[in-house]
Amino acid sequence: MKDHIFSFFQLRESQTIIKKEVLAGIIGFFTVVYIVVVNSLILAEAGIPLEAAIIATILTSVVGCFLMGFYGNVPILLVPGMGINALFSYTIVKSMALTWQEALAVVFISGILFMIVAFTKLARIVSDSIPVSLKESISVGLGLFLMLIGLEKGGIVERGTNSIIALGSFSDLHVLATVLTFLISIILFLRNVKGNFLITIIVGTLIAWMFGLIDASGGNGQSIHIQEYKNVFAHLSFDKLITIPFWIAVFSLTMVLVFENIGLVNNHVQYINKPERFKKAFRANSISVFLSSFFGTSPTVATVESSASMTAGGKTGLTAVTTGVLFICSAFFIPVIKLIPDSAIAPILIIIGGLMLQNIRNLDLKDLSESFPSFFIIAMIPFTYSIADGMAIGFILYPILKIALGKAKEVSLPLYFISSLFLINFVLQYTH
Repeated sequence: MKDHIFSFFQLRESQTIIKKEVLAGIIGFFTVVYIVVVNSLILAEAGIPLEAAIIATILTSVVGCFLMGFYGNVPILLVPGMGINALFSYTIVKSMALTWQEALAVVFISGILFMIVAFTKLARIVSDSIPVSLKESISVGLGLFLMLIGLEKGGIVERGTNSIIALGSFSDLHVLATVLTFLISIILFLRNVKGNFLITIIVGTLIAWMFGLIDASGGNGQSIHIQEYKNVFAHLSFDKLITIPFWIAVFSLTMVLVFENIGLVNNHVQYINKPERFKKAFRANSISVFLSSFFGTSPTVATVESSASMTAGGKTGLTAVTTGVLFICSAFFIPVIKLIPDSAIAPILIIIGGLMLQNIRNLDLKDLSESFPSFFIIAMIPFTYSIADGMAIGFILYPILKIALGKAKEVSLPLYFISSLFLINFVLQYTH
């Protein structure tokens, strides 16, 4: 058995051992398990029953990690992505007025397009055609959006009439619980405590309970109702297939998925010095996105938290498989997960958003024709409360400024095509 594991995962070639890979997988799990709670609550905002969202998140994470482990043979953890889930719930469902069933159909089509890109030369063509400034600004804009969502969930800021943002009341126990949890969370994070987000959720839940914000006495879903999940699994709706909002959602989601995952997967395989595994890992990623639509959740991404597993010594797919097995075990804690309040989750969203903001250092601030489109993407994603609209404005502005400055040749033909699609979608969306 041991020899088969060594042979299948090429442990000797990667100069690693089973014990180190398994330990790395355990560390990776405790680093990323918070996604079960956070993603489920964000999906619930779209109307998916909370318990069904929890089961969907767990199943998708299990399959994603297994795909990366067995097929890609890399220690990359595939789970529903932060930022992508916000796009799913807040933009596609709430802003574009699609139902969550129709949003899952959007994920289905995006998954097919992603696989076409991943299994052809399009991945390299698309990646090379988009300037670094636009790629990085999408991540920064998503970071600001996540911070805004976290601040709202924690009650620290509130959206009032006409969507005006106002400071919440710090005398509110919910806000106070959020602030205390955030202080603990940021200290744990900065001190690089293992499993800091998991500890944050536990401590934050205890604080909320002490403040009387959690009722743990009643039967608040203390049993698992599989029937709820039966009403979510494979419940895709293509009723809006021939409508403009549906295809705007497909285009926006596909763009974000392709750009984000190309960068993440490439960075991870470079970190373990196995660039030759990029192709299979990226393909595993695309298959996982496609399957997400059937499981009933927003798409998976090659998480940043995968670096925790790699730092711990993970070099092969055995690390990802170990994490996948532990996700299966997490299903037994669903009744406990359902008690976790927003005040325990909000600090995590704020910190993850803040981490994504660091990508702004990769922008070329000296060339305003590069930086201004990026600034618009960064600002308009949270200001419009729409990732799709924020991206569209930046992608439309970029070639216009280049042409105006006589730098039209700096814009690739594929980018002109992509920007034109954004412009057409933008015009149709607001004149429809």
